[in-house]
Amino acid sequence: MLLGCIADDLTGATDLALMLVRGGMRTVQVVGVPQRAADLPAADAVVVALKSRTTPPEEAVAESLASAEALLAGGAKQLFFKYCSTFDSTDKGNIGPVTEALMARLDCPFTLACPAFPGNQRAVFQGHLFVGTTLLSDSPLKDHPLTPMRDPNLVSVLSRQTHRKVGLVPFETVEAGAEAIAAGFERARDEGVEIAIVDAISDSHLVAIGRAAAGLSLITGGSGVAMGLPQNFRDRGLLGGEDPLRNFAAPAGPAAILSGSCSAATQEQVAMAEEAGIPAYRVDALSLSSGETSAAALLDWAGRQDSSRPLMIYSTAAPETIRGVQDRLGRDQAGALVEETLAEVARGLVDQGVRRLIVAGGETSGAVVNGLSLQALEIGPEIDPGVPWTRSAGEPPLALALKSGNFGAPDFFLKAWDLLP
Repeated sequence: MLLGCIADDLTGATDLALMLVRGGMRTVQVVGVPQRAADLPAADAVVVALKSRTTPPEEAVAESLASAEALLAGGAKQLFFKYCSTFDSTDKGNIGPVTEALMARLDCPFTLACPAFPGNQRAVFQGHLFVGTTLLSDSPLKDHPLTPMRDPNLVSVLSRQTHRKVGLVPFETVEAGAEAIAAGFERARDEGVEIAIVDAISDSHLVAIGRAAAGLSLITGGSGVAMGLPQNFRDRGLLGGEDPLRNFAAPAGPAAILSGSCSAATQEQVAMAEEAGIPAYRVDALSLSSGETSAAALLDWAGRQDSSRPLMIYSTAAPETIRGVQDRLGRDQAGALVEETLAEVARGLVDQGVRRLIVAGGETSGAVVNGLSLQALEIGPEIDPGVPWTRSAGEPPLALALKSGNFGAPDFFLKAWDLLP
């Protein structure tokens, strides 16, 4: 193993794994904290997918440290802590506490933090996070039901989460290239900075940042920073030139879409799928709580659909609708009820013969993967930036696209199937 990665949610792990595959690294994603280093698959990079983005900080830290121990024991020469390109967190964490803990474990005096992902309209300029041309605090992401992001100043946000000194490597330095960025890291260290937010508005910036980080024992950020990492290992003679996707094959069978995200991007995707005539069933936590709807009812409906075309079951709705449900049931109870139901539906669909699944939403994807008891995913072809097809290990093999709520073009649910071999 060359690179060991810890991701704070499932779709983020898949996003990172895709980036590394595109760089020529044989990459496998494992689900949950590895119990033993000996159980890790043979690969250039291993990405551990946790569900730690919104758990209590102490739980996120414990799982991240346990994952780090397994990855280090497996031979990882560098660790990467991956979080969302919208820096999803609260003032208590979990980005700051996990970064702090990993730095302490590695005796790492300095690291970087860069969530930028221009391919999905996420950019960092002068330390501020933008969604397209809009500050994060003015975007729909400010109303995320679990991690509302209303401060776009990442230096400020991260400073509230950690005791480490947070600074900035600004655009002017990043624009000058990898050597200038490395020198910027040194200047930041000299000024006592321990975690540097790094500006980036283009893929070329991310590649340069990755190259400048070759000597760091820990890197933190969105998946975009990983663009430059494979070449670092190649330059050291540790990575060959084989195509990591040469043996990927998707199982044949019926297809389904399960969507629990309420992001604006997923709302568009659901609407376009319905307009295209995909059979769809909308469910919400209130109907589940009252018994009006159940997993059994959803599966009965699914079993009566034409198996030659995809079907869709979704809880996606506008933020104000979600807030109304949360006000009546409680935020955590409402979310858990939907996630548990969609996980049960996923199990039932597989029992019915479904072998191809798109799952939208990080929390939903985690619930479905856990519900299906999946342990490892092989990374396949890219559908849209940050979202590949994957193939599960074990029986029966499944093709899964695990999509972050904010990712994907409006026609994602329609075009994804055409990319399966």
